[in-house]
Amino acid sequence: MSAITLTNQGFSAVSINPSSAHLSRRARLARTLVVLSLSVVMVAGFAMKAGAGTTSNPAGPSHYVTVVVAPGETLWSLASALADGGDVRALVNEIVSVNSLNSVDVQAGVRLRIPVK
Repeated sequence: MSAITLTNQGFSAVSINPSSAHLSRRARLARTLVVLSLSVVMVAGFAMKAGAGTTSNPAGPSHYVTVVVAPGETLWSLASALADGGDVRALVNEIVSVNSLNSVDVQAGVRLRIPVK
């Protein structure tokens, strides 16, 4: 690179060589903070475009039906009656998760919330 010579109204000529110009500690800190803040803004923008933080759940149930389990009924029989040709196993898994059940065994008289789509 070539050196730049500056003359300022009667003062002696000052020579600045770009390869020997050093930033002060404060300038380096300011530059680092600007680069870091721009990086954070870019990452947040990409995250928004990727759908991170969306609150809608289009695949979720629209409402629930409360059913009292009759003697002799199982989760499988309830799910097959309410599945309407859909996946019975998936509905059984949803019933277990919605009602926080430890297993698929249910007693008669228990109230269950069943998701209906």
